[in-house]
Amino acid sequence: MKTTGLLVIAFSIFLTQGFAQNADSLLRTLDSGKADTKVDAVFKSTRVVLSHSTETQKKHDLDLRIRHHFGDIGGRFGNAHTLYGLDVASDLFIGLDYGVTDDFTVAVGRSKQDELFNFSGKYKLLKQKSDGAMPVNLTMFAQLGLVAREPFTDSEFATYSNRFSYFFQALISRKISSRLSLQAMPGLLMRKNTSESRDPENLFSIGFAGRMKLTKRLSFVADYTLVNGLSRPTDLSQAYYNPLGVGLEIETGGHIFSLNFMNSEYILENNFIPGTKKNWGDGGVRFGFTISRNFTLFKSKNKDPDKASKIY
Repeated sequence: MKTTGLLVIAFSIFLTQGFAQNADSLLRTLDSGKADTKVDAVFKSTRVVLSHSTETQKKHDLDLRIRHHFGDIGGRFGNAHTLYGLDVASDLFIGLDYGVTDDFTVAVGRSKQDELFNFSGKYKLLKQKSDGAMPVNLTMFAQLGLVAREPFTDSEFATYSNRFSYFFQALISRKISSRLSLQAMPGLLMRKNTSESRDPENLFSIGFAGRMKLTKRLSFVADYTLVNGLSRPTDLSQAYYNPLGVGLEIETGGHIFSLNFMNSEYILENNFIPGTKKNWGDGGVRFGFTISRNFTLFKSKNKDPDKASKIY
């Protein structure tokens, strides 16, 4: 909890500094005669490590995303016997994100864990302005998960509706400087199947994420989601941990390639928020990667280069 408090304080300080700078930014904008413009590329991708970012797909852009999580690097199930986890695939994901408009993205995908199909929508409500008129970005995210695998027991899915889970999240970000972006992510997961009676069906979470630009095409990214200690007891018979991921994000034209390390075995929020059973301190960290390829399905009629996509 001390770590979480420090993260909240740090985010608040950066946000407060941003508000303080808005007056100067507004005066500079008025003096230069420039029009009010939104801040582009707060994050380079629509994802950070595990979590979503406030970014959405551009209109008519289709993002093909392939993600892979390997096994434990250390601990009982890691080390050289599994080539430090590379022999084991804890989760695989393939999905498509499509920009209906510049601010509204719909997505569909499927992960190996639980044969989980996901259907999601993402809408950007507020956009950070360079003149300080709007200090943050606000994006709303909703995702439905459907477990398609066979039940492990006769009573696991008593009704078909028990196969569904629902995740809702508000993503609030700010680009602090040309190199640093920060994000806060309160969320709610609603489900039916739980590990035990004391494990709540509804889980509240609060996440924090950041991106630090290292070079023109290389960035350091990280995210952390607090679940235990909010609406979930910390003394369940099955130990669960808060998901933490760090990584390097590499831009290569239309591709985004991410090299990540995280303690979560799973990829989708409907799985990793309630089900992370590994701990960084016990060798439960694993390597993973993401390949993202962006396609423009229809040529834009907008010939203004300044309006072109700056995410990719």
